[in-house]
Amino acid sequence: MQHVTSRRRFLKNAGLVGGGGLLGAAAVNLVSPLIWRESGALETNESFWARVQSPPNPALAEDLKVDVAILGGGFTGLSAAYFIRAISPHKRVVVLEGRRCGNGASGRNGAMVLTMTADRYMRFSEDPAMDKRIYDLTAANIATLEKLGAAIGIDCELETNGALQVLGTDEDLAAARDYVQRARPLGIPVEFWDRRRVADALGTEVYEGGFFDPGGGQVHPMKLVQLFKAAAQREGADVFENTMVTSVEEGREHVLLTSDGRRIRAKSLVLATNAFSARLGFLRNAIAPIREYVAVTRPLTQGEFAALGWQRRIAFNDNRTAVYYLGMTADRRIHIGGGSPEYCFDNGSSGAEVARSHVAQLRGELLRIYPRLKEVPIEASWHGVVDWSLDESPSVGCMGRHRNIFYGIGYSGHGVNLTSIFGRIIADLDAGREDAWSAYPFVNSRLPYIPNEPLRWLGVQAALAWYRLTEA
Repeated sequence: MQHVTSRRRFLKNAGLVGGGGLLGAAAVNLVSPLIWRESGALETNESFWARVQSPPNPALAEDLKVDVAILGGGFTGLSAAYFIRAISPHKRVVVLEGRRCGNGASGRNGAMVLTMTADRYMRFSEDPAMDKRIYDLTAANIATLEKLGAAIGIDCELETNGALQVLGTDEDLAAARDYVQRARPLGIPVEFWDRRRVADALGTEVYEGGFFDPGGGQVHPMKLVQLFKAAAQREGADVFENTMVTSVEEGREHVLLTSDGRRIRAKSLVLATNAFSARLGFLRNAIAPIREYVAVTRPLTQGEFAALGWQRRIAFNDNRTAVYYLGMTADRRIHIGGGSPEYCFDNGSSGAEVARSHVAQLRGELLRIYPRLKEVPIEASWHGVVDWSLDESPSVGCMGRHRNIFYGIGYSGHGVNLTSIFGRIIADLDAGREDAWSAYPFVNSRLPYIPNEPLRWLGVQAALAWYRLTEA
């Protein structure tokens, strides 16, 4: 489905503006990484989800020689550790996390568990048969998460009530109907919902219709981090937290240095660093770190919940450029995220005043959808960067001079589910079992080029200004 306004178009236009500047400023683009180096500091996860963050493992206290070193203790890194050890139990695998597991996007996201990849969600590619394969793969992975939770004994509050994309224009409604008519004969079990059905499910009259995917759901992100951490450690992987890798010397045997002088030698390296990959010199032009804001209310009383009318607890999002996404926790808190996309120069951070403005925007949207929540306060809010590719397509694969660097990148809002699939693919690639995945378009795909600063910042700001006008 081709949206009239979406983050896909926003990022594409940002790239086009930056690319246009690139034609006249190639020298600036070339030397930019030498002038503006991203800070090595990592922001602390202060989300509502982090309240149940597990106690940290000890930091690395000695030099190591390992088979696989994984940078990043989020969904990608921990699931890769779990699958690598499950496939290759003879390999020594270490996860090196600069702060605590789940400190990044894995532990502070909007909690929606979505099928497909972002570039194919509600939109057919030129290969509908592959679209069906990706739908089946991603839907089956949600069932895999349920089974893993039962096996490990960790309840990550995974609810499979489906996911709903709400629609606001006649053009979007027509496109959704067309998509569903094409999808269902292929075996993709999506549904078109009219205005009445959406209102009955969500308890709000502000939307014209919706696109329902019974394969989706929602989860407690930090509890899912805990699940993969426990699974990786049970399989025999070592997880070191508060272990900041500051440099990587690529080779047949990589040499990694930490901030306190520890040295790790590894035959293979896994980059599970999401929006922070460029800080170590990798994947700088593959993704843009987009800052997202999320807020959560206090728990609703039973009476407030009943009066709201959101009885099926279906997580939902709209399809504007300034996309909003909402869900409900197990204890009846409503969380809302998104709003105006924000890109900070060189992956920096905005000040407190900007953050307050974004949270006010989130509350305003929440009250537009549910006016009866006027007396329900926002209890917590947080923000951080997530990785978006220019066309919302992801990539997982192998790179480097010696083909011994593995990565997963470009999740673009679908990472809660897609990351562990990519962790499994990374494990198979590391084991030389790439044939099972070679047909998938995201395996070893080259993401569209995003220029360096300041062209990137100029392009994003120009695209933001354009969409503020068109969506006013």
